[in-house]
Amino acid sequence: MEIQPQPVHFKLWKELELHEFEDKFVIQAVESPGQGFTIRRSDGTIEPLVDDASANPLKVSTIYGLAGTIRLLAGTHVLVITSRREVGNYLGFPVFRVMSMKFLSCNEAMRLSSNQEKRDEAYFRTLLKIVESTPGLYYSYETDITLNLQRRFKLAERWMNKPIWKQADPRFVWNRNIMEQLIENKLDGFIIPLLQGSFQAGWLKLKDSPATITLISRRCTRRLGTRMWRRGANLEGDTANFIETEQVLEFEGFKSSLLQIRGSIPLIWEQIVDLSYKPRLNIIDHEQTSKVVERHFHDIIQRYGETVPVDLTDKHGDEGQLSMAYASEMKKLPNVRYVPFDFHHHCGNSNIDNINILYDQISEDLEKQGYFLVDAVGNILSEQKGIIRSNCIDCLDRTNVTQSYLAQKSLNSQLQRLAVLSSNECISMFAEDFEIFRTAWMEQGDEISLEYSGTHALKRDLVRYGKQTMAGLIQDGISALSRYYLNNFQDGVRQDAMDLISGRYTVNQNSPSPLQQSGFESFSYLPVASALLIGGLTATSVTLNQAGRNTQRYMSSLICAGVAAGMMALARANGRQFCSRPRLCGLL
Repeated sequence: MEIQPQPVHFKLWKELELHEFEDKFVIQAVESPGQGFTIRRSDGTIEPLVDDASANPLKVSTIYGLAGTIRLLAGTHVLVITSRREVGNYLGFPVFRVMSMKFLSCNEAMRLSSNQEKRDEAYFRTLLKIVESTPGLYYSYETDITLNLQRRFKLAERWMNKPIWKQADPRFVWNRNIMEQLIENKLDGFIIPLLQGSFQAGWLKLKDSPATITLISRRCTRRLGTRMWRRGANLEGDTANFIETEQVLEFEGFKSSLLQIRGSIPLIWEQIVDLSYKPRLNIIDHEQTSKVVERHFHDIIQRYGETVPVDLTDKHGDEGQLSMAYASEMKKLPNVRYVPFDFHHHCGNSNIDNINILYDQISEDLEKQGYFLVDAVGNILSEQKGIIRSNCIDCLDRTNVTQSYLAQKSLNSQLQRLAVLSSNECISMFAEDFEIFRTAWMEQGDEISLEYSGTHALKRDLVRYGKQTMAGLIQDGISALSRYYLNNFQDGVRQDAMDLISGRYTVNQNSPSPLQQSGFESFSYLPVASALLIGGLTATSVTLNQAGRNTQRYMSSLICAGVAAGMMALARANGRQFCSRPRLCGLL
């Protein structure tokens, strides 16, 4: 009887050596030095590895993977992982977080470029520096982490034997656009699909019954962007800040998972920064709006099953108008149950227990949708048949509080089914384990917020402690001010970096320069705005101080005050022009 060989899971090379020569880069696997390739420094061409024992590199260093390549005006840049940290494991496979990255430049043609091309290239390279510090990137050398548990178990075994980049869900591969050259050169053992989002792992000791809880958030790349420059949906129905969050429980060989999703309100709307603390929301009256909403929910239902959208926005002011427009469109979708819940009205002033009001409305849906459960030998015991889609305005703070609450309810059901807890027990009765659970959700919310808004999440205390503390209020205030600064004066450039690396903008020598702009936009935004406001106020203060000793100077003080007021009015009236704006792509 012939014994069939057991399938072997595909693995990537875990550690690489980078040899730098005057004319090329050589990258080879430490575990198998014969496995590798060269990259010409003149133009970035990838070639097979040639053994040359007499060659002496200028420098040898260790790297931990390749993220991809990108071509600018003057040549190619290769993104490599220079440091990593193991953060836990997913289904027994180690997972790493990218701690630092670096672009290797292959662009000797720069000296032949025009002055405008040199300016453009300098700007593009500034964007690459921003890309190098991209937060929240995770990967595994031994498995794909972009697929949720239920999808993995439904795929054939041969699928899991494919190169890891082929296994991945393209929606959640952050470097999908820059992997193309590596794929074309069949470098499967070197191609690492990176997930942007969050990965948190905790070890529970419930009644001396060890269990592992893992929280994975997967950020979609289809409408990737920053908080104020990517709002709502595009014409294909892809929404900003769309994130799939999976909570995985492992206990005595059993594995269960709950999926939830979040995403911006799927209408066409914008909120352009203009120096005001809270810019006005603008709902764009587009003939395709109904189709956009329909496309968005059709895609979700196809992927996840029955969908219940939970809208946590305020029901007054600008948010109220947006919520009303959303509700109006949802009435046109008969198979989707839309649930509005004014989070601030019900749960403001630390009344977080009132979230029970929302839970009472959707508890039957949550129970009907269920969760995925598989036993120790791989038999599927139950499947998740639908999903809760939560949103507020940013899909960060209120959304994270709500998702963590629903995840807690589902976790109780899973632990009770596995007989870890009795029917009248819940995880909140076990202080140490409950702290681990809440900390994971808080840190997950922080990471997602850092990626979208640039700051920690607000309402962190509600997730971790179930109430607002004074320290939390102070931290929220600092984060809110930081968001204001970043949104107004930095996020335009950060948006350009995301558009460049995701392929939404492609560098083309035959295209007009993105930097050829006119008017206020040619200025350096923050210095101009600051000089106008602070300079005018300082002049007024100085002349008023002098006027106190000499009444003849009162007229000078009034003139300076008038000039300062005029400067402030000018800055306010042209607020959008003084803010950092994306230069590469439009809002849609």
